Amino acid sequence: MSMARELAQRKIDLLLVARSEDKLTGAKKELEEKYKVRVEFLSCDLSKPGSVSTVTDWVAKNSFPVNILINNAGYGIWGAVENTPWVQLSNMMQLNMVALAELCHAMLPGLKKQKQSYILNVASTAAYQAVPTLATYAASKSFVVLFTRGLRKELKGSSVSATCLSPGATSTSFIDRAGMGVLKERAEKFSMNADEVAKIAIKGMFDKRAEVITGFVNWLSVQFTYLLPKSLIENIAAGLYKI
Repeated sequence: MSMARELAQRKIDLLLVARSEDKLTGAKKELEEKYKVRVEFLSCDLSKPGSVSTVTDWVAKNSFPVNILINNAGYGIWGAVENTPWVQLSNMMQLNMVALAELCHAMLPGLKKQKQSYILNVASTAAYQAVPTLATYAASKSFVVLFTRGLRKELKGSSVSATCLSPGATSTSFIDRAGMGVLKERAEKFSMNADEVAKIAIKGMFDKRAEVITGFVNWLSVQFTYLLPKSLIENIAAGLYKI
């Protein structure tokens, strides 16, 4: 919702896609009343195969002009791989990776028709190292980083700019959704406000930056992943997210 508010403040009309129709209805009402922008929404579970076609059919049927694509949907699952039901890991990978890449692929022809277009893919600082107990989540976000880097190079010279956002701990429902409630108090000490993250992200997108890492501490932690031995970084991560 923070991303939507940040765009609405700039008087940009919005197309919202999420699972909860109730939340989407509330978001539409709030954004239209407060910012005087047009908001349309589609209730759709992007973790389900075939859902991207539902989105693109909706956009085409209504002839919505799209010049910004923000892939912000995603979640994590905390726990050892062998102790986590495969269907849960599969659904997470479908949402975090497949739906994101498929949306980019499906929307690119339309984005290229606009004078200037933007893609913002949301990864995580967890993407820059292996994270025991968040192994699949971290790997899925690593995909987002590398996919966006490659896509950006492919789009060089076109009207489309691709940016990857890698936030650290942020005050959202991520920790609860991931089943990490016991770590909530610790995480909140380092969390950034979601509105602050959104402001930095949207500015970075419009500035056509390749990657945006929010907050100096988060930026520093990513630099350490390049400088320190991988085994040390992974041991630190294992200690932070120990079950």
